[in-house]
Amino acid sequence: MTENTVTNAVALRDNGPGAMVEQYREEYAALVPSHVNADQWIRLAVGAIRGNRMLEQAAKTDVGVFLRELKTAARLGLEPGTEQFYLTPRKSKDHNWNFIIKGIVGYQGIVELIYRAGAVSSVVVETVRANDTFRYVIGRDERPVHDVDWFGGDRGDLVGVYAYAVMKDGATSKVVILNRQQVMAAKAKSDSASGKGADYSPWNTNEEAMWLKTAARRLAKWVPTSAEYMREQLRAQAEVAGELPSGAAPTLPVPQPPAAIPDEDGGGDEGPIEAEFVDDEPTGTDWPAAAQPGSGARQ
Repeated sequence: MTENTVTNAVALRDNGPGAMVEQYREEYAALVPSHVNADQWIRLAVGAIRGNRMLEQAAKTDVGVFLRELKTAARLGLEPGTEQFYLTPRKSKDHNWNFIIKGIVGYQGIVELIYRAGAVSSVVVETVRANDTFRYVIGRDERPVHDVDWFGGDRGDLVGVYAYAVMKDGATSKVVILNRQQVMAAKAKSDSASGKGADYSPWNTNEEAMWLKTAARRLAKWVPTSAEYMREQLRAQAEVAGELPSGAAPTLPVPQPPAAIPDEDGGGDEGPIEAEFVDDEPTGTDWPAAAQPGSGARQ
């Protein structure tokens, strides 16, 4: 590679989305919560883009959208480009169906926010597969009993997911249990799973993580102070809307209080998070026979 080629490559990199993140380093550092290492956060954001040509090109399509998505991650205190906060390419009608960047809070991000609320000592979010043993009777059992033969070979297909929190006083929160039909209903509400750019959606690249996320989001309703966090996030998103016009070099706003769990990944695909929660945990008959609560059956 000639010296001129290297110089041109560095110039392109330094004028790209990664350079924009570096340019607004101080503003992002002011947005992240105090417990987050701002320098590490910036390195993760820049590395996620510079290490993925598809993401870098999508960020270039509309750098304002990209920086706005990073702003959400910063205010949440979540790590961009990880399972806390995915950065995904999404085709946009407003950009002639070219890819732009969309940020998606992952299940690890939601669990982090639940812990940060300060009311829980532990959070359990697990998927259930057809060959597992799963027992839980509503009104009788405090917590599910989930036995897995880790060394027995294939656990089978995903059949369900559950989540609960243990509070600091030792009490157990409401146990959230979802079967495949309910998870697929949540997936159907997200255009990221089937719309343009679906190949890059976590629903299609990391399906099990999205099952976990669906349960974790529903658990958040039943954890003390989660409603306060959700109200703060809705207020924060209202402030964010329209701040970064398409194609413009954005000026990030003054620091705001930390926010929490945002909408589902579609930026409105499912509406406010509270609209997703329903008291529809399945009874034993909703589960496949191999993993019925209370069945104790192992295959």
